[in-house]
Amino acid sequence: MAAEQTLPPRSRIVAEHLAAAGVDTAVVVLPDSARTAAEAARAVGCEVGAIANSLVLTADGTPLLVMTSGAHRVDFGVLSTALGATEVAMAPAALVREVTGQAIGGVAPVGHPAPLRTFIDEDLQKHEQIWAAAGTPHSVMPLTFEQLRTLTGGALVRVA
Repeated sequence: MAAEQTLPPRSRIVAEHLAAAGVDTAVVVLPDSARTAAEAARAVGCEVGAIANSLVLTADGTPLLVMTSGAHRVDFGVLSTALGATEVAMAPAALVREVTGQAIGGVAPVGHPAPLRTFIDEDLQKHEQIWAAAGTPHSVMPLTFEQLRTLTGGALVRVA
């Protein structure tokens, strides 16, 4: 509990969600930004593909969370087809903050005011350990693919 006290407020909320879900991992506060997949990979010493980017998108106007491998970009056409949506687009920053309580570059898979419908890039399951943002652009957390699925209830999807 003492370590949680030193976390930024948004990361404390994430840590509380992890604990409530029974996920045994630690939020790590980095000295430098991990706003991009490349920055995060350098900071934690993993390959870019093991970074789980949290993207808030809209599908036909409804916000959703897509956890994608940092190794590639989301193909909105492929994702639209997979979701059965007419239009998929990036959510504006104000909507990201509203639905997650977190800023772009630090969006965690959990710790939101209300759960978001979540989809997980199938490529993330190739990694023994993945790293996701933990509520701020300076905080991350290691997870297994199964922990990510358990936390989010996310369905697998091809995004590229």
